[in-house]
Amino acid sequence: MKKLSRNKLRLQRKKRVRANVFGTSQKPRFLIFKSIRNIYVQVVDDNKGLVLASASLKDLSAKSKKSNLENAGKIGKLVAEKCSKAKITAVVFDRGGYKYHGKVKALAEEARKGGLKF
Repeated sequence: MKKLSRNKLRLQRKKRVRANVFGTSQKPRFLIFKSIRNIYVQVVDDNKGLVLASASLKDLSAKSKKSNLENAGKIGKLVAEKCSKAKITAVVFDRGGYKYHGKVKALAEEARKGGLKF
């Protein structure tokens, strides 16, 4: 038997999660995507198909050479600020098939500290 790649396994987990997670205008979906060099976060209203807020490492004005965990925390704070400006307080968390540890956990905890509820 062939071994499935890590990305294919992640996409299978993502399908399972997305079957139960849906964002509305009252409680949009908080979506995370990680690439090798970057982390992207979007807050999406699935009913209308709109991105209400987004943030990534590219949005940070001063890219620090600190650890990726600290940068993920900064992205979490940034997206929480953007959500508060858009009057979004509660979201549905979609981890995108990634395990809840490391960068994903740091990002989520900082977003919670910034005022988002999920």
